[in-house]
Amino acid sequence: MTPGTGPTTSPADLRIRRANEDDSEGIVEIWRTIAAERIYSAVDQPWTVEQQRAYLSSLSPREAVHAAIDGSGSIAGFQSLDLWAASIRSMMHVAQLGTFVLPDWRGRGVGAALFEATRAFARECAYAKFVAQVRASNRSAHAFYHRLGFHACGRLTRQVRIDGLEDDEILMEFFL
Repeated sequence: MTPGTGPTTSPADLRIRRANEDDSEGIVEIWRTIAAERIYSAVDQPWTVEQQRAYLSSLSPREAVHAAIDGSGSIAGFQSLDLWAASIRSMMHVAQLGTFVLPDWRGRGVGAALFEATRAFARECAYAKFVAQVRASNRSAHAFYHRLGFHACGRLTRQVRIDGLEDDEILMEFFL
């Protein structure tokens, strides 16, 4: 793809589906892209394909990764939903959410489409709340989550350190 031209598939042509182990390579490629940007995520070193495959196979029936698949079969983005605290029964109604979209697809509705699939899954699994951790400097992610109905509820000071630079993480919550 020529830089600046964007994807040829429109967001309406994307399919949202639950990711599986066969999607590991595409998910890792998204992680590599985002980690290389150094500014949008606390993840500064992506997993290997084998680690990603192991993670996907380890998910409980109440956890999922949804993938946005473009017309060519490539993954444009994904959203993960994990138990907030798997070992604490009193928090089983809370899920941690993360959204990761390739640069050419950002701002085009991919995250919102992923959220609709994840929210439907979460309701089926009896979740009542989502929590997202967003880097304080990632203004576009703050705006994205606010548009979905999340609100800031806390701050973890100097939580992220990448390349010697520190950043806070903002806790955001959403009630189903």
